[in-house]
This record gives sequence, structure tokens and C-alpha cells, in this order.
Amino acid sequence: MATASAEFPRFDLSGQVVLVTAAARGLGRACALACAHAGADIALGLRDKQSGEGLVAAIQKFGRKALPLQMDMTSMDEIASAVAEADKHFGRIDVLVNNAGASPVNLAEDVNEADFDLTLQVNLKGTFFASQAVGKLMIARRYGRIINMSSQAGTVALRGEPIYCMTKAGIDHLTRCLAHEWGRYNICVNAVAPTFVWTDGTRPALSDPEFLKQTIGHIPLGRIGEPKEVAGAVVFLASPAASLVNGTILHVDGGWTTG
Repeated sequence: MATASAEFPRFDLSGQVVLVTAAARGLGRACALACAHAGADIALGLRDKQSGEGLVAAIQKFGRKALPLQMDMTSMDEIASAVAEADKHFGRIDVLVNNAGASPVNLAEDVNEADFDLTLQVNLKGTFFASQAVGKLMIARRYGRIINMSSQAGTVALRGEPIYCMTKAGIDHLTRCLAHEWGRYNICVNAVAPTFVWTDGTRPALSDPEFLKQTIGHIPLGRIGEPKEVAGAVVFLASPAASLVNGTILHVDGGWTTG
């Protein structure tokens, strides 16, 4: 006798609407494509709305809908208007992936105020207010999934990135706080914390053989991550299979934080 499928965890996102911030490239692009491949329609938060044409076409090849949105994460007006437009267009937002981040590199003694302010504005302020805007919609519907892009830097110190590390630690605790407050509305809030991953942003640093060697030396698996490996964790947390996961920081770091 066949066992009812309802008895097994479901990892697909069929019928869901996912908003991904900073979706144009890197981890954001990988997350948007992975969620579309898993069955979701995608709202694309973009610092420049015109940069999303190729990504829209790629999502449509999966038979899914894609909506490019003007969403500079340093602008409270653009965050609010993008969320409102996505909600109006699709009728709801089931999942928010807070992927946007800034990481100017400098030793603590050389950090300037402009870089300090930008890092906090994008990583913390942007993440919070995007969560708030989408969270209000999710509270009204009594359902939602929010996935924040943290980093192993929220747990371990990285030389030359004190402000970035500070903000990622802040994202980790914000994740727990929102999970605690909004769990009563059937909203699960979690974070994904990657190690170094091959993207356009990390490639210049990782192209330095000495830096690459030192970095891999911290990773028990002995390699740099791929964007799809981070996107896989995002799809899991967005899926029905993760319905009891709330307030978790999921490290996708090859074991870096075990040391």
C-alpha cells in the first residue's frame, strides 16, 4: 500500500512567491534561480532595476514569473515601494531572502565614517526595515519565511573586516529576536551563514594564491564554496520541510566555525 505523500517532508516551493534582495549577481542571483527552479515565482530586489533583464529571462525558462523591482537597500522609500509593488503584483510575499550586504575592507584603525555608515545602513538597517515591511504583510496573513544572509563572520573574527563582522553578528541576533516575536504568527525567521564563496565580489581576493591558501586552511573541507551550495540552504529554509526551524543560524562554511 502506498504511503501518503503528506507523511514525508516537502522541499519544493511550488506556488510560493519569493522576494530576493540584491538579486542581480552572486549569492542573490543564485538564490533567485534556485528558488525559481524549486517552483517559486520571484520578485527581484535590484539596486538598478535595469540590471535584472537577463535574470528575468533565466527565471522564465523555468516556467516561473519574475518581477524586477527598484530596491536600493540604502533607501527606505525604495524598500517600502518595492515590497508594496511585489505584494500588489503577486498578491502576497511568502518568503523574503535578505541577501543585500556591504563589506568595505579595512583594518579597525583605518575605518572611515563613510564606510562604517554604509556597512550598517545596508547590512543592518536595510535588513531590518525590509523584514519589517514584509513582516507586516506576513503577520496579516499568518504565514511567512524570512531568511537573512549572515556570514561565518558573525561568529569568527576576520582580519580587516571588523565592521562587517559586527553587522553580521547583529544580523544573527536580529534573526533570533524576530523569530521569537513573530513565531506566534507562523513566521519562521532564520539565517544562512556562508564561508568564502566564489563570486564576482570575492574572486579578486581569492585570486591571490597566498590569501586563497590561508583561507582554505581554515576550512576543514579544504575548498571554497559555490553559490549553489548557499542557495541550497536557502531553498531548504524556505520550504515546507523546514516548518519547525525558527531562529536558527545555519552555517554553510565547510566547518570553519568548528575550530
